[in-house]
Amino acid sequence: MPIASPEVYADMIDRAKKGGFAYPAINITSSQTLNAAIQGFAEAQSDGIIQVSTGGAEYASGQKVKNMVTGAVALAEYARVVAKHYSVNIALHTDHCQKEKLDTYVNPLIAISQERVDRGEDPLFNSHMWDGSAIDLGENLEIAKELLTRTSKAHIILEIEVGAVGGEEDGVTGEINDKLYTTVEDGMRTLEALGTGEQARYITALTFGNVHGAYKPGHVKLRPEILKEIQDACGKKYGIDKPFDLVFHGGSGSSPQEIADAVSYGVIKMNVDTDTQYAFTRPVVDHMFTQYEGVLKIDGEVGNKKMYDPRSWGKKAENGMADRVVEACKELGSLGTHKD
Repeated sequence: MPIASPEVYADMIDRAKKGGFAYPAINITSSQTLNAAIQGFAEAQSDGIIQVSTGGAEYASGQKVKNMVTGAVALAEYARVVAKHYSVNIALHTDHCQKEKLDTYVNPLIAISQERVDRGEDPLFNSHMWDGSAIDLGENLEIAKELLTRTSKAHIILEIEVGAVGGEEDGVTGEINDKLYTTVEDGMRTLEALGTGEQARYITALTFGNVHGAYKPGHVKLRPEILKEIQDACGKKYGIDKPFDLVFHGGSGSSPQEIADAVSYGVIKMNVDTDTQYAFTRPVVDHMFTQYEGVLKIDGEVGNKKMYDPRSWGKKAENGMADRVVEACKELGSLGTHKD
Protein backbone atom coordinates (compact mmCIF):
# COMPACT_ATOMS: atom_id res chain seq x y z
CA MET A 1 0.00 0.00 0.00
CA PRO A 2 1.14 3.57 -0.50
CA ILE A 3 1.96 5.92 2.37
CA ALA A 4 -1.28 6.68 4.22
CA SER A 5 -3.40 9.46 2.81
CA PRO A 6 -4.71 12.11 5.25
CA GLU A 7 -8.04 10.27 5.31
CA VAL A 8 -6.42 6.89 6.01
CA TYR A 9 -4.25 8.39 8.77
CA ALA A 10 -7.28 9.96 10.46
CA ASP A 11 -9.06 6.61 10.25
CA MET A 12 -6.02 4.85 11.76
CA ILE A 13 -6.21 7.15 14.79
CA ASP A 14 -9.98 6.75 15.10
CA ARG A 15 -9.75 2.96 14.95
CA ALA A 16 -6.99 2.86 17.55
CA LYS A 17 -8.91 5.01 20.00
CA LYS A 18 -12.16 3.11 19.46
CA GLY A 19 -10.42 -0.27 19.57
CA GLY A 20 -8.33 0.47 22.65
CA PHE A 21 -4.90 0.06 21.07
CA ALA A 22 -2.02 2.30 19.98
CA TYR A 23 0.48 2.39 17.15
CA PRO A 24 4.23 2.24 17.69
CA ALA A 25 5.88 5.31 16.19
CA ILE A 26 9.36 4.16 15.16
CA ASN A 27 12.20 6.65 14.79
CA ILE A 28 14.27 6.06 11.68
CA THR A 29 17.55 7.58 10.49
CA SER A 30 18.35 5.75 7.24
CA SER A 31 16.94 3.60 4.46
CA GLN A 32 17.94 0.50 6.45
CA THR A 33 16.10 1.48 9.64
CA LEU A 34 13.14 2.59 7.54
CA ASN A 35 13.03 -0.79 5.79
CA ALA A 36 13.30 -2.56 9.13
CA ALA A 37 10.40 -0.60 10.61
CA ILE A 38 8.10 -1.27 7.66
CA GLN A 39 9.12 -4.94 7.67
CA GLY A 40 8.16 -5.15 11.34
CA PHE A 41 4.76 -3.57 10.80
CA ALA A 42 4.07 -5.90 7.88
CA GLU A 43 5.06 -8.97 9.90
CA ALA A 44 2.78 -7.78 12.72
CA GLN A 45 -0.04 -7.04 10.27
CA SER A 46 -0.31 -3.67 11.92
CA ASP A 47 -0.51 -0.22 10.40
CA GLY A 48 2.17 2.00 11.85
CA ILE A 49 3.96 5.31 12.09
CA ILE A 50 7.53 6.08 11.04
CA GLN A 51 9.04 9.28 12.35
CA VAL A 52 12.12 11.41 11.76
CA SER A 53 13.66 13.58 14.46
CA THR A 54 15.70 16.70 13.73
CA GLY A 55 18.91 14.79 14.46
CA GLY A 56 17.79 11.80 12.42
CA ALA A 57 16.94 14.02 9.46
CA GLU A 58 20.28 15.80 9.65
CA TYR A 59 22.12 12.47 9.77
CA ALA A 60 20.18 11.11 6.80
CA SER A 61 21.20 14.09 4.66
CA GLY A 62 24.86 13.10 4.87
CA GLN A 63 27.70 14.15 7.16
CA LYS A 64 28.91 16.79 4.70
CA VAL A 65 25.42 18.20 4.15
CA LYS A 66 23.77 18.20 7.59
CA ASN A 67 20.51 19.69 6.39
CA MET A 68 17.42 18.58 8.29
CA VAL A 69 14.92 19.36 5.53
CA THR A 70 17.02 17.56 2.91
CA GLY A 71 17.26 14.44 5.07
CA ALA A 72 13.57 14.43 5.97
CA VAL A 73 12.48 14.86 2.36
CA ALA A 74 14.84 12.11 1.20
CA LEU A 75 13.53 9.63 3.77
CA ALA A 76 9.89 10.53 3.05
CA GLU A 77 10.34 10.08 -0.69
CA TYR A 78 12.22 6.80 -0.18
CA ALA A 79 9.40 5.58 2.05
CA ARG A 80 6.88 6.39 -0.67
CA VAL A 81 8.76 4.21 -3.13
CA VAL A 82 9.17 1.14 -0.91
CA ALA A 83 6.00 1.25 1.24
CA LYS A 84 3.69 0.52 -1.68
CA HIS A 85 5.12 -2.99 -1.86
CA TYR A 86 3.82 -3.84 1.62
CA SER A 87 0.31 -4.74 2.79
CA VAL A 88 -0.04 -2.26 5.68
CA ASN A 89 -0.57 1.48 5.95
CA ILE A 90 2.42 3.57 6.99
CA ALA A 91 2.10 7.16 8.20
CA LEU A 92 5.02 9.61 8.13
CA HIS A 93 5.67 11.92 11.07
CA THR A 94 8.41 14.30 12.23
CA ASP A 95 9.43 14.05 15.87
CA HIS A 96 10.39 16.72 18.46
CA CYS A 97 10.97 20.15 16.91
CA GLN A 98 11.80 22.89 19.38
CA LYS A 99 11.15 26.61 18.88
CA GLU A 100 14.66 27.40 17.65
CA LYS A 101 14.38 24.73 14.92
CA LEU A 102 10.92 25.56 13.55
CA ASP A 103 12.24 27.73 10.73
CA THR A 104 14.84 25.17 9.68
CA TYR A 105 12.70 22.05 9.97
CA VAL A 106 8.94 22.00 10.41
CA ASN A 107 8.02 25.28 8.71
CA PRO A 108 9.84 24.46 5.43
CA LEU A 109 8.31 20.95 5.48
CA ILE A 110 4.81 22.38 5.92
CA ALA A 111 5.48 24.67 2.95
CA ILE A 112 6.55 21.69 0.82
CA SER A 113 3.38 19.83 1.78
CA GLN A 114 1.22 22.86 0.99
CA GLU A 115 2.75 23.00 -2.50
CA ARG A 116 1.95 19.32 -2.97
CA VAL A 117 -1.63 19.74 -1.75
CA ASP A 118 -2.10 22.73 -4.06
CA ARG A 119 -1.13 20.41 -6.93
CA GLY A 120 -3.73 17.87 -5.83
CA GLU A 121 -1.26 15.53 -4.11
CA ASP A 122 -1.04 14.27 -0.54
CA PRO A 123 1.19 16.16 1.92
CA LEU A 124 4.77 14.96 2.23
CA PHE A 125 4.31 14.07 5.92
CA ASN A 126 1.09 13.06 7.67
CA SER A 127 1.92 14.86 10.90
CA HIS A 128 4.50 17.10 12.54
CA MET A 129 5.40 17.53 16.18
CA TRP A 130 5.78 20.97 17.70
CA ASP A 131 7.73 20.63 20.96
CA GLY A 132 7.03 23.69 23.10
CA SER A 133 7.81 21.95 26.36
CA ALA A 134 10.80 24.19 27.11
CA ILE A 135 8.81 27.43 27.01
CA ASP A 136 5.87 28.90 28.91
CA LEU A 137 2.59 27.08 28.25
CA GLY A 138 0.93 30.28 27.05
CA GLU A 139 3.57 30.81 24.36
CA ASN A 140 3.58 27.08 23.59
CA LEU A 141 -0.15 27.18 22.83
CA GLU A 142 0.05 30.44 20.86
CA ILE A 143 2.64 28.91 18.54
CA ALA A 144 0.60 25.70 18.36
CA LYS A 145 -2.48 27.68 17.37
CA GLU A 146 -0.63 29.37 14.51
CA LEU A 147 0.90 26.08 13.37
CA LEU A 148 -2.46 24.34 13.55
CA THR A 149 -3.95 26.78 11.05
CA ARG A 150 -1.23 25.96 8.53
CA THR A 151 -1.02 22.21 9.15
CA SER A 152 -4.78 21.88 8.77
CA LYS A 153 -4.71 23.74 5.46
CA ALA A 154 -1.98 21.36 4.25
CA HIS A 155 -3.99 18.28 5.41
CA ILE A 156 -1.46 17.53 8.15
CA ILE A 157 -2.15 16.60 11.78
CA LEU A 158 -0.21 18.58 14.40
CA GLU A 159 1.28 16.93 17.47
CA ILE A 160 1.90 19.12 20.51
CA GLU A 161 3.49 18.51 23.89
CA VAL A 162 1.98 19.90 27.09
CA GLY A 163 4.39 19.32 29.95
CA ALA A 164 7.96 18.11 29.46
CA VAL A 165 9.71 14.80 28.91
CA GLY A 166 12.90 14.32 30.92
CA GLY A 167 16.15 12.73 29.86
CA GLU A 168 18.15 13.31 26.68
CA GLU A 169 17.27 12.90 23.00
CA ASP A 170 19.15 14.30 19.99
CA GLY A 171 21.28 16.50 22.26
CA VAL A 172 18.28 18.10 23.97
CA THR A 173 18.08 17.44 27.70
CA GLY A 174 14.87 17.70 29.70
CA GLU A 175 15.17 18.36 33.40
CA ILE A 176 13.61 16.04 35.96
CA ASN A 177 11.10 18.30 37.72
CA ASP A 178 7.39 18.99 38.21
CA LYS A 179 6.94 19.73 34.50
CA LEU A 180 7.14 15.98 33.94
CA TYR A 181 3.54 15.83 35.15
CA THR A 182 0.88 17.67 33.13
CA THR A 183 -1.99 19.06 35.22
CA VAL A 184 -5.74 19.19 34.65
CA GLU A 185 -5.40 22.97 34.36
CA ASP A 186 -2.85 22.49 31.57
CA GLY A 187 -5.32 20.26 29.76
CA MET A 188 -8.11 22.80 30.12
CA ARG A 189 -5.92 25.60 28.77
CA THR A 190 -5.00 23.43 25.79
CA LEU A 191 -8.63 22.80 24.84
CA GLU A 192 -9.49 26.47 25.33
CA ALA A 193 -6.71 27.47 22.94
CA LEU A 194 -6.93 24.75 20.30
CA GLY A 195 -10.47 23.40 20.58
CA THR A 196 -11.61 19.81 20.61
CA GLY A 197 -10.95 19.05 16.95
CA GLU A 198 -13.90 20.91 15.48
CA GLN A 199 -11.57 23.40 13.78
CA ALA A 200 -8.48 21.31 13.11
CA ARG A 201 -7.17 17.97 14.29
CA TYR A 202 -4.21 17.61 16.60
CA ILE A 203 -2.78 14.94 18.89
CA THR A 204 -1.32 15.65 22.31
CA ALA A 205 1.60 14.40 24.38
CA LEU A 206 0.54 14.91 27.99
CA THR A 207 3.40 13.99 30.31
CA PHE A 208 3.12 11.69 33.29
CA GLY A 209 6.74 11.19 34.35
CA ASN A 210 8.07 10.26 30.91
CA VAL A 211 11.84 10.23 30.41
CA HIS A 212 13.79 9.71 27.17
CA GLY A 213 16.65 7.22 27.14
CA ALA A 214 17.52 3.71 28.30
CA TYR A 215 16.40 2.66 31.77
CA LYS A 216 15.85 -0.54 33.67
CA PRO A 217 12.23 -1.39 34.49
CA GLY A 218 11.13 0.47 37.60
CA HIS A 219 13.64 3.31 37.28
CA VAL A 220 11.22 5.69 35.58
CA LYS A 221 8.31 6.63 37.88
CA LEU A 222 5.36 6.86 35.56
CA ARG A 223 1.92 7.93 36.75
CA PRO A 224 -0.42 7.07 33.85
CA GLU A 225 -3.43 7.76 36.09
CA ILE A 226 -2.71 11.44 35.41
CA LEU A 227 -3.93 10.89 31.86
CA LYS A 228 -7.24 9.55 33.16
CA GLU A 229 -7.64 12.50 35.53
CA ILE A 230 -7.13 14.98 32.69
CA GLN A 231 -9.33 13.11 30.23
CA ASP A 232 -12.13 12.76 32.80
CA ALA A 233 -12.06 16.39 33.97
CA CYS A 234 -11.79 17.88 30.49
CA GLY A 235 -14.29 15.42 29.07
CA LYS A 236 -16.82 16.35 31.72
CA LYS A 237 -16.49 20.06 30.94
CA TYR A 238 -16.82 19.60 27.17
CA GLY A 239 -19.20 16.65 27.16
CA ILE A 240 -16.75 14.46 25.23
CA ASP A 241 -15.41 11.06 26.21
CA LYS A 242 -11.60 11.21 26.20
CA PRO A 243 -11.29 14.53 24.35
CA PHE A 244 -7.54 14.11 23.79
CA ASP A 245 -5.89 11.77 21.26
CA LEU A 246 -2.80 11.06 23.35
CA VAL A 247 0.84 10.34 22.56
CA PHE A 248 3.20 8.44 24.90
CA HIS A 249 6.81 9.70 24.84
CA GLY A 250 9.80 8.24 26.69
CA GLY A 251 8.44 4.72 27.00
CA SER A 252 11.72 2.80 27.37
CA GLY A 253 11.77 0.88 30.64
CA SER A 254 8.00 1.09 31.05
CA SER A 255 6.22 -1.97 32.40
CA PRO A 256 3.56 -3.75 30.31
CA GLN A 257 0.94 -2.63 32.86
CA GLU A 258 1.97 1.02 32.61
CA ILE A 259 1.75 0.83 28.83
CA ALA A 260 -1.64 -0.91 28.96
CA ASP A 261 -2.99 1.66 31.42
CA ALA A 262 -1.83 4.57 29.28
CA VAL A 263 -3.45 3.07 26.18
CA SER A 264 -6.72 2.53 28.07
CA TYR A 265 -6.74 6.26 28.90
CA GLY A 266 -6.61 7.32 25.25
CA VAL A 267 -3.01 6.88 24.02
CA ILE A 268 -3.08 6.14 20.28
CA LYS A 269 0.65 6.54 19.51
CA MET A 270 3.74 5.55 21.48
CA ASN A 271 7.22 6.65 20.41
CA VAL A 272 9.81 3.87 20.26
CA ASP A 273 13.44 4.79 19.61
CA THR A 274 15.96 3.63 22.22
CA ASP A 275 14.78 0.01 22.16
CA THR A 276 14.77 -0.24 18.36
CA GLN A 277 18.22 1.35 18.17
CA TYR A 278 19.56 -1.41 20.39
CA ALA A 279 17.63 -4.08 18.48
CA PHE A 280 19.23 -2.88 15.24
CA THR A 281 22.77 -2.73 16.63
CA ARG A 282 22.86 -5.90 18.75
CA PRO A 283 22.94 -8.39 15.82
CA VAL A 284 25.76 -6.37 14.25
CA VAL A 285 27.81 -6.70 17.43
CA ASP A 286 27.25 -10.43 17.41
CA HIS A 287 28.26 -10.63 13.75
CA MET A 288 31.47 -8.69 14.32
CA PHE A 289 32.48 -10.75 17.34
CA THR A 290 31.72 -14.16 15.86
CA GLN A 291 33.11 -13.32 12.40
CA TYR A 292 36.12 -11.40 13.70
CA GLU A 293 38.69 -12.92 11.34
CA GLY A 294 36.35 -12.51 8.40
CA VAL A 295 35.44 -8.85 8.82
CA LEU A 296 39.09 -7.82 9.37
CA LYS A 297 42.14 -8.30 7.20
CA ILE A 298 44.40 -9.75 9.90
CA ASP A 299 48.12 -10.46 9.55
CA GLY A 300 48.20 -9.64 5.85
CA GLU A 301 45.27 -11.92 4.98
CA VAL A 302 42.31 -10.78 2.86
CA GLY A 303 39.47 -11.51 5.28
CA ASN A 304 36.14 -12.86 4.09
CA LYS A 305 34.34 -10.53 1.72
CA LYS A 306 31.00 -12.19 2.45
CA MET A 307 31.41 -11.29 6.10
CA TYR A 308 32.37 -7.62 5.71
CA ASP A 309 29.90 -6.97 2.89
CA PRO A 310 27.48 -4.49 4.59
CA ARG A 311 24.56 -6.56 3.35
CA SER A 312 25.62 -9.57 5.44
CA TRP A 313 25.34 -7.75 8.77
CA GLY A 314 22.79 -5.22 7.52
CA LYS A 315 20.16 -7.89 6.96
CA LYS A 316 20.67 -9.14 10.50
CA ALA A 317 20.35 -5.62 11.85
CA GLU A 318 17.11 -5.03 9.96
CA ASN A 319 15.63 -8.33 11.12
CA GLY A 320 16.54 -7.56 14.73
CA MET A 321 14.84 -4.18 14.58
CA ALA A 322 11.82 -5.62 12.76
CA ASP A 323 11.40 -8.17 15.56
CA ARG A 324 11.37 -5.35 18.12
CA VAL A 325 8.70 -3.52 16.12
CA VAL A 326 6.55 -6.64 16.21
CA GLU A 327 7.06 -6.80 19.98
CA ALA A 328 5.97 -3.15 20.28
CA CYS A 329 2.83 -3.91 18.28
CA LYS A 330 2.04 -6.74 20.69
CA GLU A 331 2.59 -4.49 23.72
CA LEU A 332 0.34 -1.77 22.33
CA GLY A 333 -2.36 -4.08 21.03
CA SER A 334 -2.04 -3.16 17.33
CA LEU A 335 -0.91 -6.65 16.27
CA GLY A 336 -3.22 -7.93 13.53
CA THR A 337 -5.43 -4.82 13.48
CA HIS A 338 -4.74 -3.80 9.86
CA LYS A 339 -7.84 -3.77 7.69
CA ASP A 340 -7.74 -3.72 3.89
